[in-house]
Amino acid sequence: MRGVLILILLALVACAHRQALAPASASAPSVELSDWRLASGKPPTRAEFAALVAACEDRDKGASSGVINHCLADLGLKRTP
Repeated sequence: MRGVLILILLALVACAHRQALAPASASAPSVELSDWRLASGKPPTRAEFAALVAACEDRDKGASSGVINHCLADLGLKRTP
């Protein structure tokens, strides 16, 4: 009986570990850097844009691209025409 419980526990740990290793970009919505400008009119650097997108994703877990676009606008980015 102990052996069965240990196997079940190990299976649960393995499943949880596999989900934790899944890349975040696999489920992340598509938001393009070239579509956005800072309030000054300059394009953000890749690092700045990645940080803002990550902040929006943290704020709205499982957010769609529409929600992230709205969040980026709230953080001061403007969409290019």
